Amino acid sequence: MPASPLKPVLRIDFPLNERLGRGKMLLLEHIVRTGSISAAGRAMDMSYRRAWLLVDAMNRMFSQTVVESQRGGKQGGGAVVTEFGYLLLARFRAMEANLGAALADDLRWLEAHRAVIDDPEQRSL
Repeated sequence: MPASPLKPVLRIDFPLNERLGRGKMLLLEHIVRTGSISAAGRAMDMSYRRAWLLVDAMNRMFSQTVVESQRGGKQGGGAVVTEFGYLLLARFRAMEANLGAALADDLRWLEAHRAVIDDPEQRSL
């Protein structure tokens, strides 16, 4: 049986309207790969400012720094995900897996009962 296209999405709402979700985690993964907030933002089709604001929000949400950035210079600046940032990313990905496993039976039930619409025009009806 092919995998269901239904997928739960994890988002944690913090006080003061802060949120932690898959977008910030994807940004962290891109920072790990690129070593740069601006390159990570470009990989996600977002401006440096937007990427920087998301990193700043994550750094303010926790008692430990998630991403450390370095100004330009001979090394050209860059950003590094801290040990805590790696732990946060791993914990979030584990929570996503746990959520999927916990809801697997319900998702199968929904999949078995959903209307399958192949024509995008019909979706708006």
